[in-house]
Amino acid sequence: MSTWNSRGLRGSTLEDYINRTNERYHEKGLALIQKIPTPITPVKIDKEHRHITLAYFDKISTVDYIGTVQGIPVCFDAKECNVETFPLQNVHEHQVQFMEDFEKQDGISFLIIYYTSRNELYYMRFAELKRFWERAKDGGRKSFRYEELNPAYFMKLANGYLVPYLDCMQMDLDSRD
Repeated sequence: MSTWNSRGLRGSTLEDYINRTNERYHEKGLALIQKIPTPITPVKIDKEHRHITLAYFDKISTVDYIGTVQGIPVCFDAKECNVETFPLQNVHEHQVQFMEDFEKQDGISFLIIYYTSRNELYYMRFAELKRFWERAKDGGRKSFRYEELNPAYFMKLANGYLVPYLDCMQMDLDSRD
C-alpha cells in the first residue's frame, strides 16, 4: 500500500490539506473546487476572544466540496478514521442520496478518507460506497474494513499536491466506460 508523506497531517486537518490542494489545482487551471460551508446559527459567542462557543446547524449539509474538473461536475466529502474499520454511520443518508443524485446528473462523487493511524489517504468511488451502504441496509456489516478497499485507490503524494485525488478520479472515470 502507498503511504502519505512521512510527516503526515500533524498540525493540520485533512480539510486544510484538501483546501491547499484545491488552490493548487485552481492555479494550474486543472479544477475549480469550493469548500461548502456548513450553515450554523451561533448561540453563544465569546466576545473577548471573538469566537463562537456554542452553535447549532441551520439545516443538514450535503457534502464538503463541490466544483468542476475539466468540465466534469464533482462533489466529495472528507472523512477521517483512526482505526482499521470505517463505520458507515460517519456518512449520513442525506449525503449518500445527494451523491447518488449528483451522479445521476453525470457528475462524479466520492469520499476522501484519511486513515490517521496508517497515515494513508483513500479515494472511495461512489459505486464502492454505495455497495457498502447497500450491504448495511440489507442487514450486513454497518462498516467496512481497510482490507476490503481497492489498493489502486490509495493516493500517493505527487507533484507537490497534498491530496492528489485527480489521478484516482481519472481511474474512476476510466472504469465507467
